[in-house]
Formats: sequence, C-alpha cells, structure tokens
Amino acid sequence: MQVRETRRRLKKTGTLEKAMAHIHDGSTIMFGGFGGVGNPPSLIDGIIDKGVQDLTLIGNDSGFPQIGIGKLISLGRARKLIASHIGSNPVAGQLMIDGKLDVEFSPQGTLAERIRAGGVGLGGVLTDIGLDSMLEEGKQKVAVGGKEYLLEPALTAEVSIVYAKQADEFGNLVYDTSARNTNPLVAMAGKFTIAEVEEIVPAGSLDPECIFTPGIFIDMVIPTKGVNWRWAWE
Repeated sequence: MQVRETRRRLKKTGTLEKAMAHIHDGSTIMFGGFGGVGNPPSLIDGIIDKGVQDLTLIGNDSGFPQIGIGKLISLGRARKLIASHIGSNPVAGQLMIDGKLDVEFSPQGTLAERIRAGGVGLGGVLTDIGLDSMLEEGKQKVAVGGKEYLLEPALTAEVSIVYAKQADEFGNLVYDTSARNTNPLVAMAGKFTIAEVEEIVPAGSLDPECIFTPGIFIDMVIPTKGVNWRWAWE
C-alpha cells in the first residue's frame, strides 16, 4: 500500500492547461532545441494562446519566424532574448534594430556551458572566448595559473521547457537524434521544468542506457499535440 502511494506521488504526468499555470507575464523561460528543431511546439502554442507577454527567453537561437520559439518572438511576446544567434529569424533582427527586443549574444559553446553551470549549481564559467574584443566589455576578468579569463555568469530560468521522444511517468526522458542537442542541459537549469513528449510510458519501460535526463530534473510531463518543424529545412 505504501509503495503504491509513493508511486502515485512520483507520477509527473500533466496537461497543457496545468503546465500553463506556471507561465505568466514577465516569466523567464529557457527552451531546448536548435533552429526550431527540438523546441516544444505545444508548450509554445500554449503560451501564445494564453497571451503571455514580456518574456525573457533563453536558448540556443531565435528559431524561424513561424517555427518553434520564433513564433513567440515574431508576435512581440519577448522583451529579452539570450541566445547564440538570431540569423534564421529576420523578424528578431528587425525587432532588435527597432529597440523592441533586447538581445544578449553569447557564443554557442559558452552559452551551453552557462546553462550547464546553472543546472549543476555553479555560479559561472571561465572562458577566454571574447578576450580583447567588444565581448569583454562589462565582464569580470579572473586570472588562473597566470592566464586571464572572462567570468561568464551561469544561467537559470523560472521555467524550462523541453521536447523529448519518450518519458516515463517519473519524468525520465529519452531524446531522438538532434533533439538531444540543448534539451538535456536546459532540463537541468529550470526551477520548474516541463517536458513535452511524443510518448508517455509506464515506469520501468525505458532502457536505462537511453535515458539522458533523469526524472529528478523534471517537474511535469505532458503529451505533445505534434511537431511543426519538419518542413523548416526543405
């Protein structure tokens, strides 16, 4: 009886409607994926339908104007974006030029390490990327072993949203091919992490060797309504 009660409490399956209760105007949201692929489409559409605005978004890139996280940006729902590039979304570029979107660029490897650092509880990372360039402006320098580095602060978010191929009831995640890009890092760095998945299976059904994100990092699992990124690369 006690085992049954413990399993019930560990179950993390939810609905899109329950997930939206955790996202509000002004929220900081971190998203997984690369170029729209691996962005969680149902969660993004849910944010749009709820009318959430004034968001700070953290993720690899700005997607495409009508694909992935780019849909939110194109609608002017974001106040700030922290990303490695916005080249695939000309709307994001125009919003930045018009002063309607604050964009903080971070080199891709540095961005990934800043997210990973946030996920494991570190304060930041040291890197020599950007030394002696405009990227070092306003940043603290640290000397280690006679060599100088820039201190890049760790990144966390109020809510992380990720996409995975499979999840079990306890939130253990399996990713498919390129959706394994930034999703595992982002899943660790949210104070509340929501996983949108293609399939939810009973606990114990997943091959442990294929689990990239342990369920301890996941707070809620919801089923996807389908992806919309396949044609983006055609």
